[in-house]
Amino acid sequence: MRRIFPFFLAIFLCAALAGAAFGAAMIETREIRLKLNADFQPLYLPKKSFAPVQFEGYLDVGKPDGGAPPALTQVVMDFDRDGRLDVAGLPTCAPEQIAQASVEEARAVCKGAIVGTGKLEALVSLPGGPVPTGSALTLFNGPRQEGHPTVVVHARIDVPASQTYAFVVPIEKRPGEFRYRATVNLPELAGGLGAITHISVKIGRRYTAGGVKRSYVAARCSDHILRSHGIFTFANGLVIEGVGLEKYCAQR
Repeated sequence: MRRIFPFFLAIFLCAALAGAAFGAAMIETREIRLKLNADFQPLYLPKKSFAPVQFEGYLDVGKPDGGAPPALTQVVMDFDRDGRLDVAGLPTCAPEQIAQASVEEARAVCKGAIVGTGKLEALVSLPGGPVPTGSALTLFNGPRQEGHPTVVVHARIDVPASQTYAFVVPIEKRPGEFRYRATVNLPELAGGLGAITHISVKIGRRYTAGGVKRSYVAARCSDHILRSHGIFTFANGLVIEGVGLEKYCAQR
């Protein structure tokens, strides 16, 4: 695989990372134009304890000269230790429960397990040229794997034919600077003819379990910065790593 390492990425990211607390990170190579952003609300958070937050993020993937970009096959995202995930008492949804369901059916079958929603856009390379397609995304709290929480991602596209996707994203708790690592192994779209051009998600479930009010995602503001880090792998062997975002928070 061809890798673009963090020190090389500085060439592309020097401006973006300098202002990442307020904007998006953007990378452009000869083959890929990638734009990433993430935000949270509220801005004011406790210094030591955790408070409920709502997370929003998006990823845009394009080709500098137009047309369909190489297919994105894996995204690995690390999240700051000042973030926390809570699934205690939250219902789960297994991928086989919704493997054949439409978006509406999946949301009805596993209503209690929904933790986020979003949107997927893609280009499918057909003989007449790239054809756009897309789907609403639903994120469900999934069954634990090896003691770690998971998310089940559900979508359905209709080009060149209707196809449903329901796959598991493990969320590993880790030592070090970043508390969680989410590894998204993306299935082939349209039998390998599709390439994702946009993903957006909004996560922020609040619920009550055992008489206790809980939040699926929570955060604190220990050092005024919430950090994330990404690695992106494409079907043509390109790996972009060292992509970082830093978002400012205020202590209350």
